[in-house]
Amino acid sequence: MVLRVLVTGAGGQLGHDVAVALGGQVPPGGRRARLFGPDGAVPSGVDVVAAAHRDLAVEDRTAVLAAVDGLRPDVVVHAAAWTAVDACEGDPDRAFSVNALGTRHLAEAASRVGAHLVYVSTDYVFDGTSPDPYREWDPTGPLSVYGRSKLGGERECPPGSTIVRTSWVCGANGANMVKTALRLAAGEGPLRFVDDQHGCPTFTADLAAAIVTLALDRRPGVFHVTNQGPTTWFAFVRAVLAAAGHDPGRVEPVATADLVPPRPAPRPANSVLDNAALRLSGLPLLPPWEDGLERLLRVLSAPGSADPASG
Repeated sequence: MVLRVLVTGAGGQLGHDVAVALGGQVPPGGRRARLFGPDGAVPSGVDVVAAAHRDLAVEDRTAVLAAVDGLRPDVVVHAAAWTAVDACEGDPDRAFSVNALGTRHLAEAASRVGAHLVYVSTDYVFDGTSPDPYREWDPTGPLSVYGRSKLGGERECPPGSTIVRTSWVCGANGANMVKTALRLAAGEGPLRFVDDQHGCPTFTADLAAAIVTLALDRRPGVFHVTNQGPTTWFAFVRAVLAAAGHDPGRVEPVATADLVPPRPAPRPANSVLDNAALRLSGLPLLPPWEDGLERLLRVLSAPGSADPASG
């Protein structure tokens, strides 16, 4: 029996790698990312439909219901989101339309055909005031429109769904902090990054493999899934430059309050996620973020790859 999986947001860096991990086709214009799963194996017996935003706008209920009814997937991996954190602050209606209401539409459509829903959420559902890493059962309290809209999406997921919270996502496709750091390193002068925001960088190839495992096993509930090890944006960018052969001494720390201009959206000071549900379930944890960074840089520097600073 062939299992059909619909992946939304397949034009983005995570959705792209989820489709690749499932053995699916990359959306037109996309670039195939290398798979770094636990054993590099592509699941067999899976028919994956990878839908970018241009193929399926999740905020369009009519389109979502028609697409899911026509495809009749067994599993829906909902990776589509508007993730521009500062832009969300200026346009909350769009943020909630895509991230919350769009998830309602996918949940409704999945329920109609009996599909298992997997929703990708964020560390920004927490307020960052805890001195400890956040577990799946800790109270939420998002500071930003983006965080509130993603929490809204969580609340739209029906019982039995899989909710995967992750953080500081970087991959071979799309814009992210690794590419930003490499682009800035190609210039001159000091680079200033905040040293008072703590989180776990997570690499899409690793994250996609974990999502596929949870999706195909239909594991219900909330899972925190990140690469292992907390850091700050300052320390992370220093590591990126060092690993890429640039001078990490160019990176200077700055407090969030001293950023010029200030960021429109507030960020949690601590958004380190404890992968407790994975660990307590006996499921493998993702490798350290340093390992993921090294592999991503190899992909970005490989012959024929796109400009590593592009996004």
